[in-house]
Amino acid sequence: MASLVEMSNIAKAFGGSIALKSVSLALTPGSVHALMGENGAGKSTLMKILAGVHQPDAGEIRIKGERVTFARPKDAIAAGISTVFQELSLLPNLTIAENMFLGREPTGWLGTVDYPTMNQLAERALAELGLSLDPRTLVADLTIAERQFVEIAHGIKADANVFILDEPTAALNAADVEKLNRQIRRLRDAGKAIVYISHRMDEIFAICDTVTVLKDGELVGTKPLAQMTPDRLIAMMVGRELKDLFPPRATELGEVVLDIRDFRIDAAAKSFSLSLHKGEIIALAGLEGQGQQKLLRALVGLFQPAAGTVSKGGTTLPLPASAASGIRRLQAARIGFIPEDRKDEGLFLGLPVSHNITMALHAGRPSLALAKPYQREIAETLASLQVKSAGSEAPVASLSGGNQQKVLLGRYLAADMDVLLIEEPTRGVDIGAKSEIYKLLRRFTAKGGAAIVLSRETIELIGLCDRIYVMHANTLVGEMPAREATEHRILDAALVA
Repeated sequence: MASLVEMSNIAKAFGGSIALKSVSLALTPGSVHALMGENGAGKSTLMKILAGVHQPDAGEIRIKGERVTFARPKDAIAAGISTVFQELSLLPNLTIAENMFLGREPTGWLGTVDYPTMNQLAERALAELGLSLDPRTLVADLTIAERQFVEIAHGIKADANVFILDEPTAALNAADVEKLNRQIRRLRDAGKAIVYISHRMDEIFAICDTVTVLKDGELVGTKPLAQMTPDRLIAMMVGRELKDLFPPRATELGEVVLDIRDFRIDAAAKSFSLSLHKGEIIALAGLEGQGQQKLLRALVGLFQPAAGTVSKGGTTLPLPASAASGIRRLQAARIGFIPEDRKDEGLFLGLPVSHNITMALHAGRPSLALAKPYQREIAETLASLQVKSAGSEAPVASLSGGNQQKVLLGRYLAADMDVLLIEEPTRGVDIGAKSEIYKLLRRFTAKGGAAIVLSRETIELIGLCDRIYVMHANTLVGEMPAREATEHRILDAALVA
């Protein structure tokens, strides 16, 4: 079948850094083409060239056999290319409908924006994805998953022949992923070409038919997925297999370092208790929205539970915690919180890597104390975490997703925390960086630290953790050693409850 899009010998450099070196990619109608590789491999750069965000230094793009050049994103959109980037581009101060029709708002006979029609069209587009969101809702009031779906709906409703989906499911649960997959299959069956960028193996094999792998800006190869296995694909990307991603579990545990007693998420929920030992990583598993995130956020004051107490090393930290001072209070108790949304809630994107690392160190000092440079701590943290950047003074926004996540972890490792509360430790992070983060967490616990982790990737919880707590309806319904856990057993515990 003739290609719909051909990118031939594409090269791109940013300053002295080569992002792409003679990369070729062909997209055929009625196909879902996976684009894979570690962070920094060149995937997003290649797609941004196709989307008109960047211009190539060499090479050419052909659509239906005709050579094209895109000086700006608007040119690519006009050529039938729709893109949903990993970094959400929605404007939080506008409504869902205003974001979806930004720059192409329907107008009335006086030339003013026809809001009823715009809201109706937006509502219809969202309904096609199985969403019942009010199109008049401000984007600022949406969850990360809801924002992602609005972004996807925006792209899917465009009159395009090529759809680029860059990490579209990073913030979605299993049910929402299936909603998205139904839309992708519908587009595929309509003869569209879809580029699908993801680090989740199950999604790649469920939805894609072809895979192209990049490494260090170069093309490793393009293969039909029917000829591949997850292990072969991982080995193609990083040179090691799935079983090698997770470090060994703890062999000995210390005393209880965090004790949560008689905790009740809301007045209607059953109370429960759990404990965390030194040297241990425990998981909060279950279906989406069953209380896992509420439990962690209650400890830092970002959610107000109905009842419960928390003891850390014999010191009681009463609940509810203050939203204004909860995180600082926990840091004083040597407990660090790593949120799911590293860009909006974790990192200060406009500040250097060094400032982001030392944030918790400064927070632990008296407000009137003289500033301390912490150069040794910064250098040691960057070296131990193997953060790839242009230096400690580079803006943290310039780093890849995996390196940004390392910096956020490094903030609390540098501050010598005893306990880490981690939401989605590897969200939007490639396979190689995931393995590095798992090793960092195990090194932290081997030195006497402890962690509570929640993740939408069940296989991550099984491979990384020592014990798994299963939650349902805002309470604990099961507990099992991770070495004995399976995805089926965890799901069974959640559903039977």
